[in-house]
Amino acid sequence: MTNFKTTTLIAALAIAAPAVAMAQAMADIDVNGDGVLTIDEMQAVFDDVSTDGFSAMDLNADGVLDVEEVQAAQEAGLMPEG
Repeated sequence: MTNFKTTTLIAALAIAAPAVAMAQAMADIDVNGDGVLTIDEMQAVFDDVSTDGFSAMDLNADGVLDVEEVQAAQEAGLMPEG
């Protein structure tokens, strides 16, 4: 029988795993390491990302994608996950 601490740890890891995977994917794309993705960084990995597509993902129109915008783009099907 699994004890409560083990069950809680497994549940926490299951919840955190997508966030960790997304953070790693962003780190792989974010070549300058500034924590956000530019259109050039996105197009280097996803060559089918257009200016309009990038703008649709850039919810606050600041010219870069932060973690929340990447997550929203993935959930909306605008950007592949992982």
